Amino acid sequence: MQFTVGDWMLDVVIFVEPDATVSEALSLMRRRYTQSVIVNKTETNPEYGIVTSTDICDKIVAQERNPSLVKVREIMTSPLITVFRSTPLKECALLMKQKRIHHLPVMDDEDESPIGVISANDFLVAAEALGKAPGERII
Repeated sequence: MQFTVGDWMLDVVIFVEPDATVSEALSLMRRRYTQSVIVNKTETNPEYGIVTSTDICDKIVAQERNPSLVKVREIMTSPLITVFRSTPLKECALLMKQKRIHHLPVMDDEDESPIGVISANDFLVAAEALGKAPGERII
């Protein structure tokens, strides 16, 4: 059986505005138990972006910056590297390995808007499923 990104992605997208502070983004991430947020498109921010826990570590904590004084747009990654719901899981894993990233926004196959996120943690469960026989239960 060939798994797709849609089989394993988290189908909740948490958006943040590009002019929000990093503190506001951190609050959203903490309250929603997620390690990434998608930065919305706006008139002054024409492409989606992403902020991840790695960005917080590398661009805020390691540089001793005050997150309440830094805008999300200053630390986000944009343009996004993305996959579609129908992308084979193996292809997604290879892309993440090649680009050295841990979170990939999943885009709608038709209108190319964000519909989810797949992260390196999702591959833990997927890898476990790969080792199970068809019909065997995954806990």
